[in-house]
Amino acid sequence: MNFIVKLPGPLLIFLGALSLSFGGLIVKSFEGATLWQILFWRSIFFSLTVLTFLILTYKKDTFKAFYKSGLPGLIGGIVLSFGFCGYVFAMYNTTVANTNFIISLQILFLAIFGYFFLKEKISAITLASIILAMSGVFLMVGNSLTPGELSGNLAAFSMPITFAVLIIIVRKFPNVDMVPAQLVAGVCSCIIGYLLSTKIMISSHDIFLGFLAGFFQVGFGFIFITIGARTTPSAMVGIIMLSESVLGPLWAFLFVSERPSMFGLIGGAIILFAVLLQFYSLIKLRHNS
Repeated sequence: MNFIVKLPGPLLIFLGALSLSFGGLIVKSFEGATLWQILFWRSIFFSLTVLTFLILTYKKDTFKAFYKSGLPGLIGGIVLSFGFCGYVFAMYNTTVANTNFIISLQILFLAIFGYFFLKEKISAITLASIILAMSGVFLMVGNSLTPGELSGNLAAFSMPITFAVLIIIVRKFPNVDMVPAQLVAGVCSCIIGYLLSTKIMISSHDIFLGFLAGFFQVGFGFIFITIGARTTPSAMVGIIMLSESVLGPLWAFLFVSERPSMFGLIGGAIILFAVLLQFYSLIKLRHNS
């Protein structure tokens, strides 16, 4: 555990983004598991991974860590669980590329929520980024003719929205450790998957994929990012996290031959450009201050 903490923050952020980028590939590789069965097993192994991390980190003070996170941690965990559900639903019903491009909108939602809840001003560049990104999203969603793909694209919005809400909570309560909130999110999404599944047992092949998703992809992904973000500037975190949006579709193309539509690629390119424009605005603002 000490070895992980000693690694450079930017490297940890990249390792986290790299882990998360395999999410679409793993979901697409399930053989017979339903959407909610995938959510259940993914959440089980994710919860066990975060719980193990908390015990190794806090030891006898593990329960105290939950107490200290308080109501902000509880609300943050519940909100994040809806993002977990939306992520699996999106990956199950639409392309990996569309899901990852929409997830990259999180910094723009953060600017919007910051304006309404933290009274932070929105610059002209940020406003242009938001309009540009929305045009890219409309291009992607508007050309999703099948009901399943359309619902998947819409569900993908839950991830950047819930992530932005989580960051707003962190900024409102900067002393709150949000790692316990991740366990709350895992348990809540596990319960949702259990309640919506007709049966829990799936093949050993699919259980192994659930283990990979919960332990490696989401578990290590969020742990790396949580630790790395403590020593990495927020603008740099956002830029490094863009690697997930690039690598995710690449893995799906290489290993399951999933080809995103032309409209999806064009819309995704517009979104990435808008996000980079917002990063430029943040870096410029930091430099001027």
